[in-house]
Amino acid sequence: MQDFRKNVALLASCQALLFANNATLISVNALAGYALTETKSLATLPVTFWVCGAAAATLPASLLMRRLGRRGGFYLGSLLGVLAALLCTWAVAEGSFWGLCGGTFVFGMQNGIGHYYRFAAADISPADYKASAISMVLAGGVFGGLIGPEVSTLTVDLLPARFAGTYLSLLAYILPTMLVLSWLRLPPAETAAQQGVARPMRVIARQPGFIVAVLCGAGAFAAMNLLMVSAALAMGFCGHPYSAAATVIGWHIFAMFAPSFFTGFLVRRVGLLRLMLVGVVLLYACVAVALSGQTVQHFWLALMLLGVAWNFLYIGGTTLLTESYQPAERAKTQGVNEIIVFVTQAVTSVASGLLVNSQGWDTVNYLTLPVITLIGVALLWLMLQRRAAERAAPVTASLSSGNGGASGANRG
Repeated sequence: MQDFRKNVALLASCQALLFANNATLISVNALAGYALTETKSLATLPVTFWVCGAAAATLPASLLMRRLGRRGGFYLGSLLGVLAALLCTWAVAEGSFWGLCGGTFVFGMQNGIGHYYRFAAADISPADYKASAISMVLAGGVFGGLIGPEVSTLTVDLLPARFAGTYLSLLAYILPTMLVLSWLRLPPAETAAQQGVARPMRVIARQPGFIVAVLCGAGAFAAMNLLMVSAALAMGFCGHPYSAAATVIGWHIFAMFAPSFFTGFLVRRVGLLRLMLVGVVLLYACVAVALSGQTVQHFWLALMLLGVAWNFLYIGGTTLLTESYQPAERAKTQGVNEIIVFVTQAVTSVASGLLVNSQGWDTVNYLTLPVITLIGVALLWLMLQRRAAERAAPVTASLSSGNGGASGANRG
């Protein structure tokens, strides 16, 4: 426990490298797919395979880390990243659309494992530091937002086959991650999981906190995926150059993670659920800006608002989730949450490509509004649930005290 701050810093470094990798993939996957396939409505399929790979890996990874330990699982994720970089480079060089989809699927598996960096930080931190630990790890994503898309711009034509150099350059993020992992010191596998008796998942899943945590995490990713994945294509349709799209995506990713430097403080100052409601308001503002015009500036501001909103909802949802399980229930609860989130991402990434190609950018924005409203209603419901519980608590305590006094009088 004494070294938890050092370990949180190392996990933040791993997160920074992971999201530099991810930012590049976000910038390039749909465009590479568009270049390789004749069926342009399938252009976002490599993005979908990326998300599906994460969904497929997330629960097995959680259970595997329960046995091998977090660090062993993270090493496996890095090795998968090396394989994916080589496979995608080969696929683009050969002009293989389905090979690219296979490579992005393996990249998704790496990403699914890497998403446990934030849980690893929460697990080793004191209860009053969990939100800050999660925030600091996600703050590492600022590096990804600043570096990833810019490097992709420099490497997009580095090799004869366009985008091949970009995929190969991802090794520059993956290999250093393995070095950082060698310095990481986490509790041995199973130590925490062996404490206590685990409740059935159906019991855990009935808790209001769990329901809202999962809904906010999945809903935030649904809104972001619908808008972010389609934004690069929409900018291309509007005649904006690739460099403009890469810059907008880079600033969006910066906005996703830069607030993490103070999100933990805001949670303590404003309150977890109130801050998440601010995220909902920012999502509405994002859609309003996106519908008001299609200049580079409109895309930039809309995706900046989207990034900050996602940060508040994702960190809030993760913190809320950690309140819903005991140590023995950690692996399966985290795994189920991640599966739901990644399946949601997979569905919305497919939908975004189809919708922006067939219906246009405005329709994608309109269809995001019900998702935003559902998140807001869920948060308000949980706030009412908790206020009702707080009002009932003094009454229950008073009744218990009165019963105790009566029993004592009878015994006397």
